[in-house]
Formats: sequence, structure tokens, C-alpha cells
Amino acid sequence: MSLLDPRAPLRRLYRYGFRYRPQMRWAIFCSIMNKLCDLAPEILIGAAVDVVVRRDQSFLASLGLPDPVLQVGLLGVLTLLVWGGESLFQYLYQLAWRRLAQTMQHELRLDAFAHVQKLDMGFFEDRSTGSLVSILNDDINQLERFLDNGANQILQITTGCLGVGIVFFLLQPTIALLSMLPMPVIIIGSIWFQGRAEPLYAEVREKAGLISARLANSLTGIATIKSYTAEVRESEALGADSQNYRAANGEAIKLSSAFIPVVRMAVLSGFMVTLVYGGWLTLEDKLAVGAYSVLIFLSQRLLWPLTEMGATVDLYQRAMASTRRVLDLLDTQAPADDHGTPLALADVKGDVRFDAVSFAYAGRERVLEAVSAHIPAGTVAAFIGTTGSGKSTLAKLLMRFYEPSQGQVLLDGQPISSLRIRDLRRAISFVSQDVFLFDGTVGENIAYGAVGRAGWPTQGDIERAARLAEAHEFILGLPQGYDTLVGERGQKLSGGQRQRLSLARAILKDAPILVLDEATSAVDNETEAAIQRSLETIAVGRTTLVIAHRLTTIRHADQVFTVEDGRIVEVKGKAEWHGSAEA
Repeated sequence: MSLLDPRAPLRRLYRYGFRYRPQMRWAIFCSIMNKLCDLAPEILIGAAVDVVVRRDQSFLASLGLPDPVLQVGLLGVLTLLVWGGESLFQYLYQLAWRRLAQTMQHELRLDAFAHVQKLDMGFFEDRSTGSLVSILNDDINQLERFLDNGANQILQITTGCLGVGIVFFLLQPTIALLSMLPMPVIIIGSIWFQGRAEPLYAEVREKAGLISARLANSLTGIATIKSYTAEVRESEALGADSQNYRAANGEAIKLSSAFIPVVRMAVLSGFMVTLVYGGWLTLEDKLAVGAYSVLIFLSQRLLWPLTEMGATVDLYQRAMASTRRVLDLLDTQAPADDHGTPLALADVKGDVRFDAVSFAYAGRERVLEAVSAHIPAGTVAAFIGTTGSGKSTLAKLLMRFYEPSQGQVLLDGQPISSLRIRDLRRAISFVSQDVFLFDGTVGENIAYGAVGRAGWPTQGDIERAARLAEAHEFILGLPQGYDTLVGERGQKLSGGQRQRLSLARAILKDAPILVLDEATSAVDNETEAAIQRSLETIAVGRTTLVIAHRLTTIRHADQVFTVEDGRIVEVKGKAEWHGSAEA
């Protein structure tokens, strides 16, 4: 793909980084100035040779400085300034590029992560967590490495070629033309290499993502692996993925390794032209000795750095493959959460209605078919049915994790599709059967329910929520109480303890709507009873949707909807439900 193509990763990266133009320009300026100072000593050496050989007939003498001693003195001062300038600009460009790399890495990772959090749930069904982690971490780090070193190297090589080329043409146009004959070979070779390397490095990044996915999946399921004594199998599977990565990387390395010797031979031919033809011109008194010295020295500065192009282009291609993956992720269409009608939490009454709602997950048959249900504000509604009947999908539609294929969901008479997503979700406390706890303390996990509210909750607020969830007693029995670390995903706690913390978190959120999605399906009788007692208190004054398959869980429901094969087949009011349950 051509760099001029708007889809080219470098152009896309430049568009993304447009806000960093001042930093980019300063870094570029410092790199160019460093290279120009780096080239100047060779010119000064040639001038010194010219002074020693020609004395009062030297080039400097023609500028009005006939005394050779003064000429040498001037060259000494200029050398000091040039070396000082080179050192200064090297410090400045390293500082500028590294700051830019760190800033862009930081901002790009935050932008990508923020964007990922906005994507709908369907996106995550098609991608592994490990692959996304690989993009957000490894790929962005690869881009940082390029900005740290590669960008400066490309600029310095380009500046060196242009600067030396100008000096060559000023001193001896014929030698300039002959010595630059290898340049088209090097440029064409670089373009060819880029075309061949791009798909190879894209595959390398894909294979790296698969390894990350494998590791994340295995470490998350370590208990299952151990219980089935599948450690050897998992190691073999990782070995196969790692071997695929190794093979893909080997093909890319083979190509980049072949590039360097080709460039080296092209460089050698250019240097030989300067050495032999320039030497003949000097012997024939057609070229000054000082000028010949400058050409010899500069030919190396022009051509030998090109031997590093293989490594530089290799770094560039790896970075561009990573950039493509990151920017493709950023370009993934996300629902617009800033659009829609604002919803003030204080104005939410909690009247929920499903109006002829149908839904199908991508590539699957419909799981809901023309479902209609009305849950008045402040009441408790239960949805019961067999596994896979579609009852949990109703909760996901209410949270707008997905959008209905047909029909609509309304809150207080307004279609939720017209509301601002974050306002809608702030109005709902959600407790899932798949409890997720963060790797922090018990108190921090409960306090997470207050995210988005003004001010951080006090210890009293946290303990009140824990008491309502009947979690306070067991928390006090933990080694450090509320400061006890729960471990990744709460693995240091039992399933019932995790569920009670999840309920406490939802209680602390204090939203007008509470959704319990199979919240007691995987807990013991004691925990279920505790959650039931909690519900009698926290359901008062708020709309509560209970999705369950245990009848004991829904005994306090004002109405019960029975869901079968994606349809509501029966609706019972409180009196009717209690009468049939007792019978």
C-alpha cells in the first residue's frame, strides 16, 4: 500500500496525531539540525586539508582570510561549535521524540480503551479478551518503539542524503551523478521490501494476539485446567501458537535480513565511484585535494547509513502493522452515547414497558419474538422460564447492551433508544449471576457502585450497603475486614460471598430500577435466604426485575411472566401467583 493512500497506516497515524503537530515539528527540527551538524565535520576536515595543501590559495583564503594560521583557528572554532551543536540537538531530539512517543502512547491507549468500552456487547462476542489486550498493550508499545528510534532514523537518513547530495553537486556534479546511481536501486528495493513485508508483519501481529488470547484464556480458567489435569494439553496448545508466531516472524526476519546485504552492495558501488573516479580527477588536477577529501568522507556519510535502512524499515513495518490494528479498533463504529435526550436521575419513576420486542444475536435464530410486558413503577416483576428461553436477554435489552431487532423498550413512556445511554444505565442497578469483582479490597468493590455519583462514598455508606445485602457479618470475619483483598475476579471469596458483595454494590448505587439476573442461581440456601431478606427491604420504592428459575426467589413478586421459546406464555398477578404457588 502506497504511503499516499489515505488508508496507509502512517497517514492515518498522522491524522490521529494532528493535535501533536507542535511537538512533531520541534522533534523533526531537532533531528534535522543534529544531522546537519553531524555532516559538517567532514566538510571542515576537507577545508583543513585544503588549507594545509593550498595555504593562501585555499577556499577560505578566497573568502578574505589569507593567513593559513587564522584559517586553521577559524576551522577549530567552527569544529567546536558544530560538535557542541550536534550534542545539543541530539539531546533535544531524543528528549522530544521520547516525550512525543510517551504522550502518544499514553493518549492512544486511553482513547482506544475508552472507545472499546463504548462498543456494544456484540463486538466482544466476536473477539477474545487476549486479542484486545494485545492491541491495547503490545501494539501500542510497538508504535512507541518506532517513535522513540525509527522516526528519527528515517529523518536523519533523508536529511543526510539531501545534504550530502547538495554538497556533491556543488563540488563535482559528475561524481554526484555517478555516486548516486545506486540510490534508485535502494529506493526501489525499499518500496519492494515494504510491499512484501507489510502482510508478513500483519500476520506476526495477529499471531502475537492469538498467544495473548491463549494465555489470558488459560490463566482465567486455571482451576478448570487443574481439575481436568490438562496442564500438558494447554502447554502443547500454547506451544503450537508460539510456533506459528515464530514461523511468521521467521519469514519476516528472512526478508529483512536479505534486504541489508543488497543495500550494502549498492552502497559499495557508489563509494567505489567516488574513490576511483574522484581520485583520477584529483591526480589530473581537475579536482582539489580538499574537495576530494570532502567527497570521500561524505560519500560514506551519504551511503553507509543506508545500510541501516533494513533495520529501520523493519521497525517501521512492525510499527505500521501494529498501528493498523489499533486504528482499526478506533474506527470500529460505536453507539453514540453522547446523543439522545438527557435523563435526570431524580426524574426517573421506573415504569418499564417491553413493546412487541423481538431480538436475535448475530448469526443466530431469534431468541425473543414479539415480547410485550409492562412493569409499573415501584413494583416487583419476575421472569421465569427454562435456560435459553430468552429471559436474560430482556435485561440486556433494558440495559441497551443490545438493540431490539423489532419493537421497543420504554422507560417512563420514552423509548430508551432516544435516551442518552450513560443516563439510562445510571438509572439501573444490575446484578448478574456472573459476578465480577475487581482485584482490590472488599470496600473498594462495594464502593464501585458509587462511580458516577458526586463524591466518593464514606465508610458508613459502604457498611450500610453491606448490611442491607447481609454481607457485613462475613466481611468482619475476613482477615482485614473491609480492607481484605478479594483477588482477581474475587477468587479469594466463595460464590455466595461474591454475590452478596455484588448486591451491596448495586444497593450503594441506589438506582430507581434494580435488575437481578439469576442472582441466586449459583448460591447456597443460606445465601439465597439472605438475598431474599435483602430484597424485601431494597425493593421498596423502586422497580425491580427478577430473572430466575427458582420459584422461591420470586415469592414477593407483584407479577410473574413465564417465558418459553422467546415468548411470554403466561402472566400472573400477585394474588393469582401466590394462590397457584400455595396450591
